[in-house]
Amino acid sequence: MPDVLGLLTRCVEQDGSDLHFKTDTGSVYLRKHGELIHWEDVPKYGADEFMANFTKHLRPEQVEKFNKTQELDFSLEIPKVARFRGNLYWQRGFPQAVFRVIPFHIQNMDELNLPQACYDFIERPRGLVLVTGPAGSGKSTTLAAMIDKINRTQPVHIMTVEDPTEFVHDDHMALINQRELDVDTHSFANALKYVLRQDPDVILVGEMRDLETI
Repeated sequence: MPDVLGLLTRCVEQDGSDLHFKTDTGSVYLRKHGELIHWEDVPKYGADEFMANFTKHLRPEQVEKFNKTQELDFSLEIPKVARFRGNLYWQRGFPQAVFRVIPFHIQNMDELNLPQACYDFIERPRGLVLVTGPAGSGKSTTLAAMIDKINRTQPVHIMTVEDPTEFVHDDHMALINQRELDVDTHSFANALKYVLRQDPDVILVGEMRDLETI
């Protein structure tokens, strides 16, 4: 079985955005600039080999959750390479995995050429901002840039609830706390139930998946 972390590192080195492991065929696919590329030079592997190789990078409770629910969102970090948002799922009785590259560097709002409206939103003392769009359109990157701008310019308390945590923020002018599902809280709804008791000025919710959270 090829080394999963080695292949993820290669993905970053080749400027890929996503990496797919298809265990029923023992194949690996890279997405680069929107195009899906089959890495034909990667040795074939089996589902059992993949799971044995990869689950050692997960916490026991994550493995238990995947076995129970057949789905798992998670984050992974390779020092000096990148962070990754991952998803494990089943397809025709075989476990499959896909990883999205999350660079350590948080692009700022100027680098992303965000419209003036985004600058106006983060200056408002209250309100609700929804960032929407299709998969891969830059929602997480946009949110990270907006949070980073607030973090560097405003003396406020920022709370985030994500599944999983993608971009990691250090405290600058702001105090920032980042909570991850199944690590720091049981659900978005549960985290939001208590967040108002945590003296927040800004609350980021990574996803709104159910009516209770909305």
